Amino acid sequence: MDNILALKASGINKDFHDPVTFPVLKNISFEVKKGEFISIVGKSGCGKSTLLYILSTMDTDYQGELFINEKKATGLSLNELAAIRNASIGFVFQFHYLLPDFTCLKNVMIPALRLGKLSYKEVEDKAYEKLKMLGVEDQALKRADKLSGGQQQRIAIARALINDPAIIMGDEPTGNLDSKNSKIVFDMFQELAHNFGQTIITVTHDEDFAHKSDRIIEMSDGAIIKG
Repeated sequence: MDNILALKASGINKDFHDPVTFPVLKNISFEVKKGEFISIVGKSGCGKSTLLYILSTMDTDYQGELFINEKKATGLSLNELAAIRNASIGFVFQFHYLLPDFTCLKNVMIPALRLGKLSYKEVEDKAYEKLKMLGVEDQALKRADKLSGGQQQRIAIARALINDPAIIMGDEPTGNLDSKNSKIVFDMFQELAHNFGQTIITVTHDEDFAHKSDRIIEMSDGAIIKG
């Protein structure tokens, strides 16, 4: 693990205002090093997913400061934040959100085609490389809706990796999987972090998953109580 900071949150506060104002995040501060695999845990409603949306730059309505790759993300324009997301953050959700009519290969290629830095052929080659890394290259030309849930989640991870993001953020990435496929996804995340220096931040209810990650950040009532 490097000493480079992949992400730093400093004094993050957020209120909801409907129907009355109440705090949902309270003075959240922590750092994540490059190549670290952390799990954010806590009971439903404690603010985990709200925090993840702020960390991913998708929610800008907060107080405090957020740094990604040691650059300040707070206060940037929506276009600048979109550029950071496209280049620096990969997403893996509980539901894979693959396009069912597209092949697995095409699904993986989409973020890189959107980024527009490589030719179509280069993106295609890179997509095959990510599929191979995750052991699903033999599924490349199948339609996404023809795969099992575990295979689909692996395709979603390959898609998250296509732009070589600094950070992968997972929102309940094993929440829709059985224990066997949950273990496969965990093992992949662990390999990506420890062998490829990939930074991974996940929100999870899966206790086994959390306890095997490098570090747990535990939340309660909008605050960090451990980690």
